[in-house]
Amino acid sequence: MTGIEFYSNGHIISEVNSMRDKLGNLAKQYAATSAMIVTDAGIKQLGYVDIAQQSLQQAGIKVIVFDNVIADPPVDMVNEAISSARYHQCDLIIGLGGGSSIDTAKIVALHANAFDSISDILDADLSEFKKVPLFAIPTTAGTGAESTFVSVITAIDGSKKAIYTPKILPDVAILDATLTLKLPRHITAATALDAMVHCIEAYTSRTKKNPISDTLAIKGLQLLWNNFEQVLNHGDDIRARTDMLLGSTLAGIAFVNSSVAAVHGLSYPLSITFHIPHGHGNALVMCPVFAFNLPEAAPLYAELARAVMPVQTNDISDLAAANQLIDQLKYFLQMSGLKYRLSELDIFEDDIPALADIVINTYMRLIETNPKDIDLEQVNAIYKEIM
Repeated sequence: MTGIEFYSNGHIISEVNSMRDKLGNLAKQYAATSAMIVTDAGIKQLGYVDIAQQSLQQAGIKVIVFDNVIADPPVDMVNEAISSARYHQCDLIIGLGGGSSIDTAKIVALHANAFDSISDILDADLSEFKKVPLFAIPTTAGTGAESTFVSVITAIDGSKKAIYTPKILPDVAILDATLTLKLPRHITAATALDAMVHCIEAYTSRTKKNPISDTLAIKGLQLLWNNFEQVLNHGDDIRARTDMLLGSTLAGIAFVNSSVAAVHGLSYPLSITFHIPHGHGNALVMCPVFAFNLPEAAPLYAELARAVMPVQTNDISDLAAANQLIDQLKYFLQMSGLKYRLSELDIFEDDIPALADIVINTYMRLIETNPKDIDLEQVNAIYKEIM
């Protein structure tokens, strides 16, 4: 085994109503005087920003709200948030919402450094950068952004740029499941399947698999797997929502230290070209990619299957157990209510060659971590399988 270098949050809180009850005091511990909440308009409309703002103000902290975040954060929007943080001399940044809000907050937390535009640092060495304290409060159980040191930004040319540096790892992650109770079924499903993919790809990473990530991936997958149907059918179950949120966070810590792979490589072009939400894109391609990987990854998939379905898989072969895992994921997708054919999303066979080209020319770093090599022709075939 090669050496391990592992990163995780310094402080994680998983507790009902923890944003309301603990945010202000936590901010005081970081000597905050002026906090910016980075969020989107939908989260503000739900009243969650008001709860956070009240907690901070009761602790004597000035609050600035930036609620202009949109999906797939574009450079111009991120620059706007940075300018506001600089103007108000914010010494605490709080990402409240889904992955886009938290990814934006991660970059805003670098605002004290001298750069004119986020475009200037997308491919730069950030090892000497400083960060103001950063809190992450997720409102979905899926992206794991609250526990990762990656931020995905949409560059001016429309491409996705990933900034990887431990400098942007949130100092505090607040997991308050009350913030997920109002999630509609389709978002609950897509984000949960996204998190399951994080666990599975982390566990089977060809290049960065390690025992710490493995342990977190297994526990994360168990929490997500065992509560998936419950949160879809009984969305007000706070215990199940709490387990899903913790599972998502464990998945995030696992994958950011071991990497995701070809599922993400095939999903990103769907988001870029056809604006399919990231979690939905992962859900679309996960089963055919996992089936493609079976010749190399069946033993590892079998280990995961036995962790989440021991009764069904303990006394069968690795290949049979691995197929059970994939079959159950197919069932989860079908019962989720999400569309699971590309043609249902107005993506047609003529579109596939361009999508496959993006995978091979842009996301080879994710193919390299996949358990099995994959080429252009095979990417085309996987997309065609889900037409």
